Amino acid sequence: MRLNIKDIIRNNIQVTNDLLNQIDNIEAICLMTLETIQNNKKILLCGNGGSATDSIHIASEIVGKFEKEKKALPSISLSTNPSNLTAIGNDFGFENIFSRQIEAIGSRGDTLIAISTSGNSQNIIKAIDKAIDMKLNVIIFTGKDGGETEKFDCLKLKVNSNNVARIQENHILVGHIIAKYIEESFS
Repeated sequence: MRLNIKDIIRNNIQVTNDLLNQIDNIEAICLMTLETIQNNKKILLCGNGGSATDSIHIASEIVGKFEKEKKALPSISLSTNPSNLTAIGNDFGFENIFSRQIEAIGSRGDTLIAISTSGNSQNIIKAIDKAIDMKLNVIIFTGKDGGETEKFDCLKLKVNSNNVARIQENHILVGHIIAKYIEESFS
């Protein structure tokens, strides 16, 4: 079997090009994250597997720097602490690894960015439920149909694909857009 690299790149371009249909939505996501920081609140992120890594990547762009020097800004991935993840998973169940952390460190007015390519991860669903209960703003990054996250009335980035790689590539692109949007206001 020979891998058709051109087809992979063309598919990425096609899926990414579809984001142009979501400019207003992406601007609303950027504005919500900026207002969170401007209101002295924090951005929390979570995801599983590759989406956990994406949540870490996006948080680090906000705390550190993206393209310009700026002051450190409050953002944390709930996917980063193995002690929290394993203790909570062991004592309360894997489906509670993020909701428990939100309960501990989340505050009204914070923003949760919950990342799930399928939209069906139970720990993401419970994290969103907890965030809504605690009056956090919620943004969901997901794939084409949104899965179970469709039931939530909040901002959503739905990448128009069922291919996990294409979805994650576009999640990172929008994460970079968020980081740039915030950075331009604090540089």
